Amino acid sequence: EGRDGPRGVVRAEHRSGSTDAAAAAAMEPPPIVPTGGMTTFNMQHGFTEALVRGMRSGFLKDQDYHHLTQCENLEDVKMNLQETDYDQFLSDVTTVTPSIIQQKATEKMVIEFQYMRAHSVEPLSSFMDFIAIEYMIENVMLLLKGTLSGRDVNELMEQCHPLGMFKESTMRLCTAFDNSPKGYSDLYQTVLVETPVGKYFRWVSQ
Repeated sequence: EGRDGPRGVVRAEHRSGSTDAAAAAAMEPPPIVPTGGMTTFNMQHGFTEALVRGMRSGFLKDQDYHHLTQCENLEDVKMNLQETDYDQFLSDVTTVTPSIIQQKATEKMVIEFQYMRAHSVEPLSSFMDFIAIEYMIENVMLLLKGTLSGRDVNELMEQCHPLGMFKESTMRLCTAFDNSPKGYSDLYQTVLVETPVGKYFRWVSQ
């Protein structure tokens, strides 16, 4: 029993029991925070949701469209748009044409889309990638068909949708291959395989 007798044995057992309890507590998994709690609510998608809500509030309203129908020329259209969220997208344009309005509106949409994509997480990021990939495939097919028709590469590049653009030098290489099975196989193996749409053109190498 030692110098302290029975009391020493009791103290030793108490210390041993405390150590075992501490070890057991350390091995327990951390408490699970309930989904939807105040500390984690919308933690992953809150910012992108706020972006979408803000962009939605910038849509032209019925009153805005009514004002546009009253315009007598495109300069009046530009002036009316200055009262909306589209006030800046024509600010650097001196001569307004329908094609310019379409081009600038598309550029505005692409910039906002890419900004939202840069701040998104799964599964939203993959969903947005699928949207862009559709336009990438259309751009590649436009370049291939245009090359077969003998059209100028610069003209084809201008017609590509900006949402489906990847590295310009890579896109120009799509027009540098022969119109033959081997040419298309080389196109996939040396160019398309390194692009986001490479897996969709894998069949050309088979």
